[in-house]
Amino acid sequence: MSKQMTGSDASRIQSSQAKGGGNMSSGGFAARAQSAGARNANTGGGGGKK
Repeated sequence: MSKQMTGSDASRIQSSQAKGGGNMSSGGFAARAQSAGARNANTGGGGGKK
């Protein structure tokens, strides 16, 4: 079973990466997570606020 990335998930990942000194570049994991969350929200894939 796969779970789609939500905006909330992406926010959590970005926060963890920033606090831990991780890669915050546009090609980093946090940026890809944000992109996936936005894409899923736009296509009705479970993103957005509850």
